[in-house]
Amino acid sequence: MLLCDIGNTSYHFLDGERDFKESVTSFNPATITQKVYFISVNQNIQKKLQNLENWIDLSVYVCKEKYYETMGIDRIMAVEAVDNGIIIDAGSAITVDVVKKGKFEGGFIYPGIKAMEKTYKNISPALDYSFNFELNLDKIPKNSQDAISYGYLKTLQCEVLSHDLPIILTGGDAKRLIKIFPKAEIKMDLIFTSMKELVKSSAV
Repeated sequence: MLLCDIGNTSYHFLDGERDFKESVTSFNPATITQKVYFISVNQNIQKKLQNLENWIDLSVYVCKEKYYETMGIDRIMAVEAVDNGIIIDAGSAITVDVVKKGKFEGGFIYPGIKAMEKTYKNISPALDYSFNFELNLDKIPKNSQDAISYGYLKTLQCEVLSHDLPIILTGGDAKRLIKIFPKAEIKMDLIFTSMKELVKSSAV
């Protein structure tokens, strides 16, 4: 079963146990002849795939009534995989979604790590730092790198912990965020797990 989660920058494939990515700017989906089950938040790519019969859009098989109209299919698929917890998908943006007893309670979108570091740099060259994930978030910082790190990481940490739910991390920067959520569980295949279940249950 070939699965593909299409984002703003890449096609993320899972072929059995093999996990790989292709750039949305250079990859030609027509080069794949086998059946591909996909979800996509990239509207331009989705239009290209409409004429490829072997690319099956799983979003049409999802019951979207439980979610708000503009919610991304990647977030929906992650939520569908969790009965109770708070899901942090750390990619180009960080999405945080709350699920209680199988019900989606809501969520929010936060700038991704690279995007926020770039924002500080754009404000001033003096703020051109990478975030310090080793920072003690229980102490107010006394240097610039830790100050911008604290402003970004502490806000996210406090909001997530306030829900007092099991934390699930996924996405490309999950292993960085585990440092501020040490009790969290990393599930890099969360969306793919949900996609597999949807294919089986829908007899696609």
